[in-house]
Amino acid sequence: MSRIKACFDKLKADGQTALIPYITGGDPEPWVTVPMLHALVDAGANILELGVPFSDPMSDGPVIQKACERALKNDVTLNHILDMVAQFREKDNETPVVLMGYANPLEAMGYKAFAEKAQQVGVDGVLTVDMPPEESSDFLSIMDAHNIDCIFLVAPTTSPERMAKIAEYARGFIYYVSIKGVTGTATLDVSEVADKLALLKERTDLPLGVGFGIRNGKSAAAVSQVADAVVVGSTLVRCIEEHADRLEELPAALAGLLAEMRHAINAQDMAK
Repeated sequence: MSRIKACFDKLKADGQTALIPYITGGDPEPWVTVPMLHALVDAGANILELGVPFSDPMSDGPVIQKACERALKNDVTLNHILDMVAQFREKDNETPVVLMGYANPLEAMGYKAFAEKAQQVGVDGVLTVDMPPEESSDFLSIMDAHNIDCIFLVAPTTSPERMAKIAEYARGFIYYVSIKGVTGTATLDVSEVADKLALLKERTDLPLGVGFGIRNGKSAAAVSQVADAVVVGSTLVRCIEEHADRLEELPAALAGLLAEMRHAINAQDMAK
């Protein structure tokens, strides 16, 4: 059983919603990434999303774009990200880790070479934003062979027919994008999200995570009413940017921000 499935199974049995934070690997300095990951777990993260920096992150807003720029200035590559996962696994062999990014770095390394190293260091899933299901057959078969879940996005504009197609290819969980546009913009409408998730649940038994537009405990708790997982990114990355000149304080600052969301989600879970 994969770590991702085991995590969701346990949370479902306990009546809890997963909390999935995102940070960009190597931002603002490579050495602080692993301490931040451990701090996020200590603050209540159930699954970690680690961003692979890319020069043209098309689905991301200005906050995460700047994070990618800072990481790339540090010469952080996909190999460095995998090394960070290996370092994280020295102390934590339980928390699932999902790499989120774009196809180009994976293609440059080679799918098989990536899968082999990713499996070796303990990567559990990969979300490649610009790889639609129709173009992922070879990639999916290689990831399946190395026990790495391929996670796909569903958008507000996705038709029910396409939802069914995505569900055929998806592994681990499905990531529902709660707003139209890039990360860190607009305000989510939870009732609209609930309607879309209802359609999606008719087409898959996989857990459903919701991201984009979640900024604080209130919005996290609201989403936890309708989703199996709450994904938060831009708010955390903005905190990282604000502490770029106080790196020693950064893990604790991130932990405090995530803990607020964890407590709000827990309170909502208990009220269900």
